[in-house]
Amino acid sequence: MDIRQLTYFLAVVDHGGFTRAAEQLIIAQPSLSQAIKGLERELGVPLFHRIGRRVVLSEAGRELVGPARVVVRDLEAARAAVDDLRGVRTGRLEVITMPSPGVEPLTGMIAAYTGAHPAVTVGVDAAFTPEEVAHAVRTGRAEIGILGSDRPFRSAEVDVLHLEQQPLELIVNPRADTFGDGEAIGREDLAGHRVVVSPRGSLMRWLVDDALAGGVQVQITAEVAHRTSVLPLVLAGVGHAVLPSSWTPLARAAGLRVLRLEPVTVLHVAVLSRPGHLTPAARAFLEVAARHIEDRPRATQEVP
Repeated sequence: MDIRQLTYFLAVVDHGGFTRAAEQLIIAQPSLSQAIKGLERELGVPLFHRIGRRVVLSEAGRELVGPARVVVRDLEAARAAVDDLRGVRTGRLEVITMPSPGVEPLTGMIAAYTGAHPAVTVGVDAAFTPEEVAHAVRTGRAEIGILGSDRPFRSAEVDVLHLEQQPLELIVNPRADTFGDGEAIGREDLAGHRVVVSPRGSLMRWLVDDALAGGVQVQITAEVAHRTSVLPLVLAGVGHAVLPSSWTPLARAAGLRVLRLEPVTVLHVAVLSRPGHLTPAARAFLEVAARHIEDRPRATQEVP
């Protein structure tokens, strides 16, 4: 078993088949197939089941994915460490993020990071739960994870750097703004209003469901998985939306009103990384994250 075989194996997994994997690897498909067959002979088990033109992971293949990612990532870290000593600053950093922290603070941190390391490409993948982010970092799918949770995230398997707290706010539908001139409203003030929500599992959806459970008659008019659809729906008059304060600058730039929701509920934002064996690119990103904490106003780090 060698690193080339593991890299080819992961390419087939990530791209859903041999044809697309060969295209991404820029090799002939027969060469890729021979490398996988050689790995299967060496291990003594099939890694994929061939079903027509499709391939699906066997049980042994599923078990190999996680360890293979760790091996490939550790080798990349070793190579990058040597390159770093030679002054090489190129490479790629894999990040996985949940939607709201993917707006901010990730945007600001990537801007600072690419400004300091312009030859490094940052790849950003999407996840929708803290558990997905932690799993991706733990298994080596990504080196850096950004998540938001309803409480400070803790894990014995990954390193956690707490960045900030983002209060939940109401992005107001301009066609149904009956909230007066104040800057804050209570959840009970949502009674009789229409809202756009994300699927269950997010803190923003929890707040709406909690208001409903408390007897506040809120009407859910749209449930959207893609958070980027929320602001356009508010602008179109579909309903109000509860979002973390990371969305406030975009909402105001679009001409929308933003109100504080009381009592305050906060999204806890954190950066995850695998303990040890990080590439220089990942270590540099953690340095940017640490500076972000230092530069943030105290109010965003601890919201009462």
